Amino acid sequence: MAHVLQPLTGIFKPEDYPDLLVGLSEPDDAAVWRMGPDRAIVSTVDFFPPVVDDPYHFGAIAAANALSDVYAMGGEPLFAINLVAFPDGLGLDVLTEILRGGADKVREAGAVIAGGHTVTDKEPKYGLSVTGVVDPAHMMTKGGAQAGDVLVLTKPLGVGVMTTAGKQGLASASDMQAAIASMSRLNRAAAQAARLFQVRAATDITGYSLLGHAHEMAHLANAAFRLNFSALEWLPGANEHARNGVFPGGMGRNRDFYERWVRFDADLQDYEQSLLFDPQTSGGLLLAVAADKAFALRDALREAGEPAVIIGSVVEGSGEIYVG
Repeated sequence: MAHVLQPLTGIFKPEDYPDLLVGLSEPDDAAVWRMGPDRAIVSTVDFFPPVVDDPYHFGAIAAANALSDVYAMGGEPLFAINLVAFPDGLGLDVLTEILRGGADKVREAGAVIAGGHTVTDKEPKYGLSVTGVVDPAHMMTKGGAQAGDVLVLTKPLGVGVMTTAGKQGLASASDMQAAIASMSRLNRAAAQAARLFQVRAATDITGYSLLGHAHEMAHLANAAFRLNFSALEWLPGANEHARNGVFPGGMGRNRDFYERWVRFDADLQDYEQSLLFDPQTSGGLLLAVAADKAFALRDALREAGEPAVIIGSVVEGSGEIYVG
C-alpha cells in the first residue's frame, strides 16, 4: 500500500504539518493528529466483504477489526461512522443484523456509532471509520521496537485458513465458533495492558500475515525479528486444514511478496511456512516490550483474558525475519 500512496508525498510534505504525528512520513495503523501536549486524535478506516456467513457475526468482526487500528496505536476509540456497500436484491434484515453486530461491538468498546454512509454494490461490504484519542507520550507505533526487546502476540493465528475452511464446508461448528470468538474479541484489554507496561512498538496482525506485519515493524525500526515457531498458538483446526492445503488466495500473495525478507532457520514443512503467511482478520496485537517487562506483560494479558504468548525477540538488522 505504501507504493500506492507514494505520489501523495509531493503534495503533502510532513514538515508542513507538524501536528500530524503519524500519517505521512512512515506508514502505520492509523493517522495521529496532535491537539495538545497530552492529547491527540487517532483516525482510521477499514471495511471488507463477509468472512463468515452469519450477518451479525460479520458485523461484529468487521467492527472489531476497524477498532483494532486505534488500539494498535495505544488509543481509545471515541466514535465511529458506518461504511456500507449493499446489493439491491439482498434483504434488509441481513443489513440490519450486520449493523447490529457492529453497533454491539462499538458499544463494548465504550464508543458510539455517530452516522454512516451506504452505497449500492454487487457484494456486501461493511466496516467503520473510527476516531479515537491517545496521549502522544504513550503512543505505540510500528517503528518503535529496539534491539533487545521481546515480542508478545495476543491472539492465536490461523484465521485465514479457518474462514476458508468454513466457506468450503470443511470446518467443524466448534472450530468455527472458536475462530469467530477470536476475530470478534476486541484488542482493548491488550492495548490497556500494553500502555501499563509502557510498550512503544505495536501493530495488529491482519491481512499481510504475521510475517508481513512483523517485517513492517522490523523495517521501520531498522531492526530484525527472531520468531520461535514452536511458541506460536493456533486456532483449533488450523493446522489440520493447512496440512490439507486449505489456504485463502491471500496467503500466496503474501508469500510471494514478503518471503524475500524471511529466513527459515527451523526445519519447517511447507504448510507450516505457509501458515505464517496466512492473512488474518481482526488478529491480535504484536507488541515489542523491554525484556525485563515481557513476562509480567504476558501474565497481565492472560489475567485480562488474552491468550498471549512470547514469540521471539528483536535483534540488530534491517527488516529481516528469522524463523527458528
